[in-house]
Amino acid sequence: MFDILEKYETQDHFFLKPEQDLQTVCNAPADKSGVYIIYALKKGRIEMVYIGHSGKLEKDGILSFKKGLCGLKDEIINGEQFGKTPAHIAWKKQMTRENIEALNIYWYVTYDSGHTDCPEILKRTLLKQHQDIFGVFPKWNKSI
Repeated sequence: MFDILEKYETQDHFFLKPEQDLQTVCNAPADKSGVYIIYALKKGRIEMVYIGHSGKLEKDGILSFKKGLCGLKDEIINGEQFGKTPAHIAWKKQMTRENIEALNIYWYVTYDSGHTDCPEILKRTLLKQHQDIFGVFPKWNKSI
């Protein structure tokens, strides 16, 4: 769906089941920035539920992170979701609430020696594309 992500060489994905520990299964790099997309697997169907990012470019051109976080791995595990709850707790609760069998989490390094694409801007682009196609953001995203 997002052809724009094909150019990133450093990318991968992992699955998270409700009984698994996100810190254990997450294979995203701790020292790189980028975007991640979460798909929910439920009753044989797949639905994109969230688009997230790690890092944004400041006016001086330096990449910065949310307070207390650094890198894709830290953002995926400890980034706040559904209020102020760290993702490693919030996603498990949400999976139970929605009867989700597993999450398939794809991540892409967009800012490194090979690419200097701002993760925050790329996330906005992906959200806009999703909205253009489906008329709404993924259901776990509240806004751009």
